[in-house]
Amino acid sequence: MQKTQRLLSRPDFRVSISNRVQNTGSEVNVPTDSLGIGARLQRIKGRETRSQSIATRFTKAEEKALLRVASDRGMNLREWSRDVLLAAARSSRLPDENALFAEVQALRLLLINTLEPLLRGEKMTPEQFKDMLRYVKTNKRKAAADMLASYAEGASEQP
Repeated sequence: MQKTQRLLSRPDFRVSISNRVQNTGSEVNVPTDSLGIGARLQRIKGRETRSQSIATRFTKAEEKALLRVASDRGMNLREWSRDVLLAAARSSRLPDENALFAEVQALRLLLINTLEPLLRGEKMTPEQFKDMLRYVKTNKRKAAADMLASYAEGASEQP
């Protein structure tokens, strides 16, 4: 196998679809499984042909960092990049947007839960206010998730 890898790294050798390593005039049979490309040569049934590509440029340091991350995940750089880009495109929200939305919901919880008793003429003690802040801090993410779920279902907001 080392000999095969050395042969393939030379620019005058190439692997053809016929599973042979070609050199000037001589051919050597090489099973594609030993090269790790057998699965890549087979087309997945029912999958749309991938015909579009996107190119970008990186510094050497950026490339090194990207290669390390892809390698850590057991993927080559192109596969990993494709997965990351598609996951980002499919995601409806960025992490910063989720945090911001949770904080908006925290303000909403705080206002609703503190203004209602005040409007009824009740007074709130400092201890009650601290309890309210703890409640808001604990429940803001759940409130944000519930609100997003209700928007996704198309439900209207209830007072």
